[in-house]
Amino acid sequence: MNVQEEIKDLVERLNQYAYEYYTEDNPSVEDAEYDRLYARLESLEKEHPDLVRGDSPTQKTGGVILSGFEKFQHPYNLYSLADVFSREELAEWEERVRRTIPNPEYICELKIDGFSLSLYYEAGRLVTAATRGDGSVGENVTENIKQIKDVPQVLSEAVDIVVRGEAYMPRASFDKLNIERELEGLPAFANPRNAAAGTVRQLDTSVVAKRGLATFLYQEAGPSTHGTQEEVLEYFEKLGFVVNQERVFARSMTEIWAFVERVTALRERLPYDIDGVVVKVNGLSEQEELGFTVKYPRWAIAYKFPPDLAETEVLSVDWTVGRTGVVTPTANMTPVTLAQTTVARATLHNVDYIAEKDVRVGDTVVIYKAGDIIPAVQRVLLEKRPKGSAPLPIPEVCPECGTPLVHLEDEVALRCVNPLCPAMQREKLIHFASRDAMNIMGLGPSVVSALFESHVIRDVADLYTLSEGDLMGLEKVGQKSAEKLLASIDSSRENSVERLLFGLGIRHVGAKAARILAEHFGNLERLATSSESEIAEIPGVGRVLAQSIVDYFATDGARALMTELSLSGVNFDYLGGSVKSDSPVSGKTVVLTGTLSNLTRSEAREILEKLGATVTGSVSRKTDFVVAGAEAGSKLTKAQELGVEVWSEADLERLREV
Repeated sequence: MNVQEEIKDLVERLNQYAYEYYTEDNPSVEDAEYDRLYARLESLEKEHPDLVRGDSPTQKTGGVILSGFEKFQHPYNLYSLADVFSREELAEWEERVRRTIPNPEYICELKIDGFSLSLYYEAGRLVTAATRGDGSVGENVTENIKQIKDVPQVLSEAVDIVVRGEAYMPRASFDKLNIERELEGLPAFANPRNAAAGTVRQLDTSVVAKRGLATFLYQEAGPSTHGTQEEVLEYFEKLGFVVNQERVFARSMTEIWAFVERVTALRERLPYDIDGVVVKVNGLSEQEELGFTVKYPRWAIAYKFPPDLAETEVLSVDWTVGRTGVVTPTANMTPVTLAQTTVARATLHNVDYIAEKDVRVGDTVVIYKAGDIIPAVQRVLLEKRPKGSAPLPIPEVCPECGTPLVHLEDEVALRCVNPLCPAMQREKLIHFASRDAMNIMGLGPSVVSALFESHVIRDVADLYTLSEGDLMGLEKVGQKSAEKLLASIDSSRENSVERLLFGLGIRHVGAKAARILAEHFGNLERLATSSESEIAEIPGVGRVLAQSIVDYFATDGARALMTELSLSGVNFDYLGGSVKSDSPVSGKTVVLTGTLSNLTRSEAREILEKLGATVTGSVSRKTDFVVAGAEAGSKLTKAQELGVEVWSEADLERLREV
């Protein structure tokens, strides 16, 4: 491949990766790989300036405008920052600054791993919030940004100002969101940055409101009346913005690097993700003197943390089956230290990932921590590949049950579609017993595994044939715990059918969808014999979910399971229709907020819905009353401002007893 062809290949690949990152919020390569390719392109373009292409990512900021949001023309060009990856590169930038500014003062800030925003205020009121987009034109996401609690809609002063910052998802909010998505049968977000970006682009503002985004504001766009960056940040705080407090002044490279080292040690203890440090010349007049390149400001730089990498050998590859039937490849490797822990396994994600990386047994690979959590393969060191190596064989049948695997058009994963696959059943039983499904207390992972290993149960129907003797034979299970577990299993027979439907673990059928389906069809038999078009026409369902249900109930295994559950006396009917029409909350709109002492949020919602109330997620003038637990926040405040009646958990408990 000649230089011109290599540049063309790099430009096309990097533009595709940028589209996946900025527009789809679904990157297919890790940051370190993108940065490596970008650096190679920059090097080639520097050596061959006559071959620089107009569509090269080095010539633009990046980002594509999505349909579904109005375009917004920024009045000021919103530059991105140049990246450096070592102390040496950072020192080179600092030396370039000193050639123009003899004695500069710097301000060092954290580089928040989130989603860039610009907020436009007129007379102190938020009028527009927009994404950066390509730096010139972004997306108008005003209504979504208004849902973020720490974004002031009215400032403390009636000023016209444009403020740049970062929307991010705190780690606690990210963990909560992924748990909820798992319960809904949806794929988890890969990291908080993707979750934040996906949330900002939601067309449903109520989704944004409940996901717990937060912001840090860091720059005034356009002319400023202040003299330094520090004065700008102090003014932001006075206006009501949230400004990150982890920042220091520096007057030398030694002081800058001391902050980098301190932040590197602090990184894992922060409640949010960062991916580096931003260093800015503090004086705004000096910033103006230094100016800009075509793409970056000369007065600021972003030092990005290097990925924690390790080199190891692939010894073998396991293919494991999850609850939904997805068959995932995992590499077994020579143990190696990575991010201060010893790892011996790394995910290979799916067959497309294996093909792209061309991972083979015997290869020496470089691994890294994806999102600082899950080890993954970054690249294969082809120069160390042993002679005679062969591509990994891709399984055609399930490694657990032998059923032919399918590769659905809308996904890259291989999938086992046998609902009675042993590997799937172990995970499905745990899900089946979970609180939001059949709520079988005492049937956790250890008990399920023990029952499987002793061949007492193979699927969920076997739960309803368990005896005290079956349980007493298990380690650490005494008579009292066995009696409680059997009582909980017996009680679950009476659940309304939406719990059963969710507990079956049908692809795409989360708790909310299960309730919609149960309410519409009334019982499981009607749903199981309905056509795809009949199911898809239900509001909030759609064809993807409908086809998944039809495919599930078309299998022999599913039909046999339904027969066994029916013979065991498990309820197939929707009981939600028996709500009380004469209760004090019948027909009322209710909001739950705060932490309840004796009830889970799901249990409280169920009580209210059975009493005829509609439970919503946000307070408005249409809200009839709010049930407030401990640490109730903005919803309680808004209810009080609107004069909405507020109930305690005790009030709700008394209501249930009526």
